Amino acid sequence: MERETPPGEDRARLILPQLRLDDLLAELQVRLEAARGTRDRVHSLLEAVVSIGSELDLETVLRRIVEAATTLAEARYGALGVIGEGGERLVQFVTVGVTEEEIAEIGHWPHGHGILGLLIKEPHPLRLPDLAEHPESYGFPENHPPMRTFLGVPIRVRDEVFGNLYLTEKLSGGDFDEEDEVVVTALATAAGVAIENARLYEETRRRERWLEASAEISTALLSGTDQREVTDLVARRAREIADADLANVALVAGPGEGFVVVAADGVGAQDLRGLRVPVDHPEAGAVYATGVPLRVADGGTAARAARVPEGLEVGPLLIVPLGQGPAARGVISVINRPGGAEFSDATQRLVEAFAAQAAVALELAERRRDTERLALLEDRDRIAKDLHDTVIQRLFATAMTLMSTIKLAPRPDVATRIQRAVDDLDDTIRQIRSTIFALQAAPGEENLRSRLYSIVDTAAGHLGFAPSVRLDGLLDTVVPDQVGDHLLAVVNEALSNVARHARASEAVVSVEVDDDLVLRVEDDGVGVPEGGRRSGLRNMEQRAVNLGGSFTVEPRPGGGTLLLWRVPVDEQL
Repeated sequence: MERETPPGEDRARLILPQLRLDDLLAELQVRLEAARGTRDRVHSLLEAVVSIGSELDLETVLRRIVEAATTLAEARYGALGVIGEGGERLVQFVTVGVTEEEIAEIGHWPHGHGILGLLIKEPHPLRLPDLAEHPESYGFPENHPPMRTFLGVPIRVRDEVFGNLYLTEKLSGGDFDEEDEVVVTALATAAGVAIENARLYEETRRRERWLEASAEISTALLSGTDQREVTDLVARRAREIADADLANVALVAGPGEGFVVVAADGVGAQDLRGLRVPVDHPEAGAVYATGVPLRVADGGTAARAARVPEGLEVGPLLIVPLGQGPAARGVISVINRPGGAEFSDATQRLVEAFAAQAAVALELAERRRDTERLALLEDRDRIAKDLHDTVIQRLFATAMTLMSTIKLAPRPDVATRIQRAVDDLDDTIRQIRSTIFALQAAPGEENLRSRLYSIVDTAAGHLGFAPSVRLDGLLDTVVPDQVGDHLLAVVNEALSNVARHARASEAVVSVEVDDDLVLRVEDDGVGVPEGGRRSGLRNMEQRAVNLGGSFTVEPRPGGGTLLLWRVPVDEQL
């Protein structure tokens, strides 16, 4: 006999399959959402890979990597720490999520201690629910934003660990999960390829700049460009090659003397130009003496030893020699500010090669200038000989002929004119001799004759006209330095008096050297006023007396003043 089924049991049988179907549909919905989320995440990952792979500037690539990682892992803060070539510390830190004001309050980026140092020593993915609970935790500096959850993933470029990605603070408030780790690890793999491409591109660009700079320096020097302009160009190009904040060229002032910064380019360049650095400077002196480049992460000590102005902060520093051995001329330094990137081996090689090329170009340019100077001296010596052996002899013979003609002149006025012509010829001979002495001096040589001309040229601006100059005798070889200094001071004072008081329209400076050194300064002015100040005249007289000589000032026939300053030469030797 069959049992009757209660109405409630039939209803339950109908409802149970419906419940199972709802559960299955709900689970299917969850899985569809998960698949959709995974699809979206993979799509975002692909977009991130394409984004970072399409950029060739290394700094931009690094920032895009951090931005993509924080987006994919839904992190509030992200950073990429670049490991130095020694593999022990961070040399660059690119952050996302931290404002510039917060960075300034923190003071400096991490150098690789604590958890960050653990990832450097053990480059494997690391997930932590709470940073503070890990035994390697080093803590945060003052003013650092609070951070708890953490995900760290290394970035490899070929077989080298380039740096690490650091992500903290999941936006949802939870922990970073395994899927986050997988996605960020995949991004790090693609980032390694993008970084390698950017580094190769950057090195290629630097080599191009090196080739362009070397060619530009050589062309400028060998085309006769002023050496000061060339050293400025060397400093600018060195900074560009190294991608540095500042570069300078320091040349040795002389044997046993220190360095002088002759050119600088970049931030704070004006504070370095003209700076004198001791020859025994521990860094620059060592590079100059040994010819071995020096690279330091913090150049603060070197800056203090060089007496660099306090306002100029020095961080990473690279010093390379400008020439080797006997041809060494100085050093080239490239500098980054504190917190800037350290200089790599590749950068050092390029700057070192550039400095070597610049040193060779400087050496060739100097040899060329020596050759040109020698040719000029030979040409001037030939002209001087022609003047002495031909022109002066003919003028002297003409003067002798005229002297003999005076006796035959029937009228006194004719004899006077002939005598005047003879005097003019004598004066012309003296001027030619002075020109001969000037021609025999090396171009640019600082001697008594050139210094005297310099004083006269300067006085011309105050006088309103150029004084006539007559120099006769061995002025540069016979006159001692002490007497020459007194002579220059007297000439300067005499022309200054003419400019201030004489109201003259012409002046003549004449210097003759024989047994005595005789200076004559004549003008056509109003003469020395009675009762005027005579301190300058007394100074000139005292100089003559101290040297055993004499000094007079008297009216000149026809108007004006004649100043006569005479000192013995033989007694001063």
